[in-house]
Amino acid sequence: MSGEALLGGASFGIDPDVVEYVADEVATLKELGIEIGIVIGGGNIYRGVDITSRGIDRAAADYMGMLATVMNSIALHNTFENKGIAARLQSSIEMIKVAEPFVRERALKHLEQGRVVIFAGGTGNPYFTTDTAAALRALEIKAEVLLKATKVDGVFDRDPLRHSDARMFTSITHTEALARDLRIMDGTAISLCRENNLPIIVFNLEKRGALRDVVCGKSIGTRVGGKS
Repeated sequence: MSGEALLGGASFGIDPDVVEYVADEVATLKELGIEIGIVIGGGNIYRGVDITSRGIDRAAADYMGMLATVMNSIALHNTFENKGIAARLQSSIEMIKVAEPFVRERALKHLEQGRVVIFAGGTGNPYFTTDTAAALRALEIKAEVLLKATKVDGVFDRDPLRHSDARMFTSITHTEALARDLRIMDGTAISLCRENNLPIIVFNLEKRGALRDVVCGKSIGTRVGGKS
């Protein structure tokens, strides 16, 4: 999920009500025994791409953005724990005071033991987006599907917030998504999913119950790749 999802009605920062809402939605999956890994961006706090045009080196800006994802992840982890949802926070950038270092085997063990694992710090490397981090972590933990939580109902042929006649796809291939430049996720992330046959489902997180509906196989959002 993007960092912007935590904004709520604000223009900057973290809305505690939104974090609590996300925790409640995730809790419905735990009731089903689903293993869950979460990757969240940092755009609500810092957008590295924007500031590079103002003289800050791209690599430095990307590291700053990765630290913003850690802040969001700490907020999410704390809310999970307060609600009694067993969770672990792992970071690609080592900061042992606030998170475990990312270790694949340890993450898999946490998942097996019923804990939600929050992956912070992106890939740990500049020039890669949170989308790519999500695809990478999904493959590393052998996820069955990558869920892209957004503020719109799925993937459209044009921006539905600007065009009332935008058409939503119920399903589309990875290749077609790349060819149409639909901006579901960045090209590297989609290519990684295509090469490893990992389906992506894009859905509207703001609709209560949508997350559970997607996991239960209901026709929600847009499926990218894989069998429908």
